[in-house]
Order: sequence, then C-alpha cells, then structure tokens
Amino acid sequence: MDFAFDARTEELRERLLAFMDEHVYPAEPVFAAQLAEREDPWAIPPVVEDLKAEARKQGLWNFFLTGHPEHGGLPNLQYAPLAEITGRSSHLAPVALNCAAPDTGNMEVLTMFGTDEQKKRWLEPLLDGRIRSAFAMTEPEVASSDATNITTRIVRDGDEYVVNGRKWYISGALNPACEILIVMGKTDPDAERHRQQSMVLVPRDTPGLRIGRGMSVFGYDDSDHGGHAEVFFDDVRVPAANLIGGEGEGFAIAQARLGPGRIHHCMRSIGVAERALELTCKRVLDRVAFGRPLAEQGVVREWIAEARVAIEQLRLLVLKTAYLMDTVGNRGAHTEIQAIKIATPRTVEWILDKCVQAHGAAGVSQDTPLAGWQAGVRSLRLADGPDEVHLRSLARAELRKYS
Repeated sequence: MDFAFDARTEELRERLLAFMDEHVYPAEPVFAAQLAEREDPWAIPPVVEDLKAEARKQGLWNFFLTGHPEHGGLPNLQYAPLAEITGRSSHLAPVALNCAAPDTGNMEVLTMFGTDEQKKRWLEPLLDGRIRSAFAMTEPEVASSDATNITTRIVRDGDEYVVNGRKWYISGALNPACEILIVMGKTDPDAERHRQQSMVLVPRDTPGLRIGRGMSVFGYDDSDHGGHAEVFFDDVRVPAANLIGGEGEGFAIAQARLGPGRIHHCMRSIGVAERALELTCKRVLDRVAFGRPLAEQGVVREWIAEARVAIEQLRLLVLKTAYLMDTVGNRGAHTEIQAIKIATPRTVEWILDKCVQAHGAAGVSQDTPLAGWQAGVRSLRLADGPDEVHLRSLARAELRKYS
C-alpha cells in the first residue's frame, strides 16, 4: 500500500502552498480591513476578486469538479490534500480557487443533470467565477434532516412552474453576486415518498422571490462569504425549462449533490485543525504561567498529542474515502462518506475546543480565528445531514451484514 501522493498531486500542492504564502495569508488582514470599511453589510471585499484572478492565472481553479479535467477538475484523491490546504484560510482560499460551497454543489448538479441551455446560462458563468449561487432546501417549519418533509410547492401551470414556500439558512443568498438559486420543493405530494420532490432554477431577480433576514450561526452572521438567508417564494413563476432533471427526481439529485459536498467539508476541516494546532503550539511555547511555559504543562502536552493523533486518523479516513469515490463511485463509498461526516466535525470541534482553552481569553476573542472556526465546525454537525441521521444509516448498513 503506497501512502505517497502522486507526482501531479505533489506538484499542485507545492504551487498551492506557494499561492497561500504569497497571496492568501497576506490578504487576510486586507480582507478584515475591507470588511470593516464596507457600506453594504453583505458586500464581498474586493480583495477576493483579486485572489480569484491570480488563482485562475496560475491554473489553481475548479479542482473540485471530479471527472471534468477540461474545467480543471481533479480526482478526489488528488483534490483532498489541496482542499485541506485551502481549509487553513477557509474564508478566502476556497472561493479564490472557485471551490467554495454552495457553488461547488450547484455546479456539480448542473454538470450532471442540467440541460444544454441551463449549462450555457448558469453553469458557464459559475465555472468562470463571474456569478455566485445558492441552494434552497432547508425549511424552518419541518425537520429538514428528512428531506422528504419539505413543504415548498412547485406546481406546473402551463409552460411555467409556480413556487410557493419559505426556506432558511440558504447559504450565499445574501451575496450581491448571487444570481441563481436551485430550489427543492414538492411537485407531487401524492407520489411515492422519495418521488415527490423536484428542483428548479430560480433567478434571484424573479418577481415574488424575497430575501429576508440573514440567519446567524452561533452569533456569527458569516457576511464575509454571503451569509445564510431566510428566503420567501410567493407565487414565483419560472419557465418549465428551468426544471432540473425530471419531475420527482429532486431527492435523488440532492443525494448526488450532497455526497461530494460532505467530503469537501471534511477535507477543509482537517486544514482548519492543522492551522489551529499550529497556532496553539506557538502560543503555548511563548506563554508563561506559574513560572514556566504552558507547553511544559502536562495537560497541554496531552491536548497537543491527542490532536496530532486525531488529525492523522481523520486524514487517512478521508483519503480512503476519496480513493473509493474515485474507484467504486459515491454509492460504493457511501459507508466511508458517512463515517467521515460523523467523525470529522466532532473531532475537529474537540481539537478547536482545546486550542481555545490553551489561548485563554484570546481564544474566544476576535483577535484569533479560533472562535469563528469552532462555530463553523460545530455547524457542520447539522449541515448536509445531522450526526444522528448518518449514525442511523450507518448502523442500519452494518446490521444488514448479519441479518
């Protein structure tokens, strides 16, 4: 068993690490300053476009789109270590490389299920990074962990579909560059349970679509990357040609979309953990309490050792999952995708908790990124399916082996 990265991956890693050192990390204070100066609370700082232009010039673009090298896409096993590096600056690096959610999932949906017209109108500008998008599935009135609960209605009326409903935590919808939403709703409530749902493309400027309040995540509005919006659909009419796939295929499309998204989140979370541990090691070596550096305290050393063990375990599981997705497909890697979705956020959450503790008051302040990272990683235990849904499914699959 060979654990080394192949030559292509090593070459891309070196180029990306150089891009991070030369462009991304220096842009972090610029990004923060531009956030503080903006008049529109949801405007994205101009430095982001500068980074995108530089990344594209260097060929660091659209790595996520597995199976489509013509757009820059890489196999999952090659993308995994690159996504981990981008996680070290999670608000800047993914979007700089056009590898940020929710656009990644939406581009995958359009690539797999979009018509030629839909691809030309929406996929091409997304691949070029000229526009942003949102994915509207989660609803406040139902348990959206069970996607069949969705109540938003999508009703055929002649050559149009009429959309009515309310969504929330729709990531990116407040971004001024967001021009299109993929909306999931019910077209036939009387159909078989997993055939009731469909997806339609709804341009953001469609009459009847209203962007409401921005939802906070543990007190953070995440306005630095487009926020999470409450969205209302009141008799929103779109052409029937805006249907993605066929009627009743929405649930299957959602599952196809969420698999790659789950591994991308896990890849980046490992990068978060690595940078947090790096910051913490430097902190405890420098900080003196009770007459000696914190690094000499036994409990702190245990935290650091446990964090290193956990990161290595997670990385191996993620790489195994990426390998299986490339070789036997997402369905064949279903168990491993669920395993990493369960293990990674809660393990990285534990690591970040110890890093915050080692930093003391600074750990919960705005002077370090730790608190924001902790909030983001904790929210991943709900995003793309809560832990309990994945645990339930994984246990059922395990028990089937013996029944």
